[in-house]
Amino acid sequence: MKFLLYFGFYAAIILSALQVIVSRHDARYLFVELQSQLKVQDELNEQWGRLQLEYGTWAVNDRIEEYARTKLNMKEPMHGLVVLIK
Repeated sequence: MKFLLYFGFYAAIILSALQVIVSRHDARYLFVELQSQLKVQDELNEQWGRLQLEYGTWAVNDRIEEYARTKLNMKEPMHGLVVLIK
């Protein structure tokens, strides 16, 4: 009877030790995955910053006017044809 009790304790100790090993392995794997995702996040933030700068460049009035003249073939209206409405 004592032998079965000791055997049960040893089995429980071994199983819990194996569970600790598995959980440590999972934690290391998840940490590596977290670091990978943080790197991707940093790259996306950098790309977002570049897009914000490009958007700011495109929003400059001179750039818009140049685009309207060259690509859209738009011209400034003559002053006599402009009517202001309040």
